[in-house]
Order: sequence, then structure tokens, then C-alpha cells
Amino acid sequence: MKFVFTFLALLLAQPAMAQGLGLAGGNSDQPIQVDADQGIEWRRDQNVYVARGNAKASRGGVTVHGDTLTAKYRSKGDGGSEIYQLEAEGNVRIVSANETILADRAVYDADQSVLVMTGRNLKLTTRQDVITARDSLEYWEKRQLAVARGDAVALRDKKRVRADVLSAQLVEGANKELKLRRVDAFGNVDVRTDQEVAKGEKGVYMVEQGTATLIGGVRITRGQNQLNGEVAEVNLNTGVSRLLKGARALVVPSKEPAKPATGG
Repeated sequence: MKFVFTFLALLLAQPAMAQGLGLAGGNSDQPIQVDADQGIEWRRDQNVYVARGNAKASRGGVTVHGDTLTAKYRSKGDGGSEIYQLEAEGNVRIVSANETILADRAVYDADQSVLVMTGRNLKLTTRQDVITARDSLEYWEKRQLAVARGDAVALRDKKRVRADVLSAQLVEGANKELKLRRVDAFGNVDVRTDQEVAKGEKGVYMVEQGTATLIGGVRITRGQNQLNGEVAEVNLNTGVSRLLKGARALVVPSKEPAKPATGG
């Protein structure tokens, strides 16, 4: 049997969870509807609601799925209540019209407007971009900033930026979908296209322009040819790379078969 409970008393005064991610539609006066196969528990003394078993919370075109959903709330001065923390655990999936988030656990701090996701196979997908991470994936709503930690990857089409930590600035498009604008990469930076691999200690990738600036121990490899230096600019759209400081090159000549002699 599926239980349905509407949190009429727990309407958020602030924007809905991860509004900056495009994961909330409508306004804050909309109720949150929660479905749970194993029921919903109200811990009145702790000011907590817990929904268990294939739990699903929906509001304004946004749905949060998880094995368990927990809402922590507190009293307001006007006699009402407000949620200050939302948690989802087990097979977490947050879905809206334009974005999807996958995680094992997600916690939203409404006071700080920060969503933190942990677990395996962390992934944020928009219409154009994909961000993945091994250790954690954060979204800072007020700054529209996503931070991916541990083997972090930002992918658009066949262009890929990987690093120990990626800090990705997102912007809202015409249809309110989010897309990457700038990615700052730190530690073991690896930028790839179909033909080229560029590595460095840190870098900045301007997504729309398709340009990546790498700094520190830069190595650009295309086939058997390699460019080395301290600062480089790689244009992922045109395939043109430039060493700006400390340039060194290793060019391997192609081996063409000898042409047969002609004439007498």
C-alpha cells in the first residue's frame, strides 16, 4: 500500500531545494507531496519527518527519489514551520525537466543553500553537460557553483576536462536550463579531445569559447608528437595549441615509404 502525505504545514519560506540548479519549479507556497511504500514517520519531539521505502517527494515539477527521505523542520516566529534540512539516502535521484542528479546520499542545507551529494557514481546531467565525481559533488545555489571532488570530470560532446577537483560555474540559459560557463581545475588536470591530450597542474576551461589554459608542467600530446612547457592554451574547437611559456617540442617524423626511382 502506498501512503501519501502532503506537507501543508512545512512550506519552505526560502526557495525550493536546489532552485539554482533548475530543480525547482513554481513558488514556495506549493505543498510538498511525499509518497512512501513503507509509510511516513513523524517524530514530533525531534521535529522530523521520515519517509521510507521507495520514497518520493515532489513539488513544482521537481521530484526527489530515495530509499529514505528525511525532512527536519523548526518553528517560525509567526507560528508556522520551515524546513531547514532535507536528506535523501539510498538510490538518490533528483529530477526536473532539464537536470538530473544521481547519488547515494544527498543533503540540502536550506540556511546555506548548499546541496552536498556523496556515494558512488555521482553525476549531474544537464541538457549539454555532464559532471561526475568519485568523492563528493556539491552545488552552491547562491553562487551557481558546482564543485566535484575526486577523479572529477566535466564533459560536453567529445570534449573532456578531468582533475582531482573541478569548480564549475553554471549559467541559466534562455529556457532556464543550466549550462557550464567556466571550469577551474586543480591537480592532475587532463583535457582531451578525439585527437589531443593536454595535461597540467591546474587550468581554466572557458566552455563556450572552447579554450583551456593550463599551468605548470604542461604536456600536450597528439599522436607521437609532444609539446612541453609551463603555460599553454588549447583550443578544443579548432584543435590549435599554443605554448606560452617555457616551450619545448618533440616531433616524430612520419615514416613514408621510399618512392621508386624513375628515368634512366
